[in-house]
Amino acid sequence: MKNTGMVRKLDELGRITLPMELRKNMNINDKDQLEIFVENGTVILRKYEPYDVFTGSTNNLIDYFGKKVSRESIIEMAKIAGI
Repeated sequence: MKNTGMVRKLDELGRITLPMELRKNMNINDKDQLEIFVENGTVILRKYEPYDVFTGSTNNLIDYFGKKVSRESIIEMAKIAGI
């Protein structure tokens, strides 16, 4: 992990502000969604990008009942189903 040297305090609601320099470097914009992970006692934030629930692909996604599925997965499932 790279130390940025940036320190921020939580406000009374438990929020932090990501410094502008960090947001620019990570291409994080207003209203972007962030994923939150915990690993070995460390909190990790990552810019959220939708992905295919079957393959993890981020290309050619279609929303299907609230889940993301790639066109490639749909074609593969159609082949398996004999369509």
